[in-house]
Amino acid sequence: MSVTDENGSRIPDGEEDFDTEFLDYILAVKVVDGMEEAISHIADHSTGHSEAIVTAAPDAAQHFTARIDSAAVYVNASTRFTNGGEFGLGCEMGISTQKLHARGPLELEELCSYKYVIQGNGQVR
Repeated sequence: MSVTDENGSRIPDGEEDFDTEFLDYILAVKVVDGMEEAISHIADHSTGHSEAIVTAAPDAAQHFTARIDSAAVYVNASTRFTNGGEFGLGCEMGISTQKLHARGPLELEELCSYKYVIQGNGQVR
């Protein structure tokens, strides 16, 4: 069942919201008991596009970036930096919100993916 607020905006209301791209100013937030539960939740619901951790603990950041299987993994920076221009790769011809970036005919080169690990100290876009 979809729930709306006083302005008619949809309020996330269930487990399926963790698999939804809202295309609006809506968040689906889960509070977890620790790093392993967070990593498990991400593995279950991630598109493989981009994930982030905010932490002051270098060991936690290293563990997170090693375990998360996404195209871009951020430490203390916004995932809004994930685009070709920000990475110095040129303009975007289309935007993918999945891990596999290629469209059209695929050969070995297109089936290989990169994992970018971005270290920050609070940058936002």
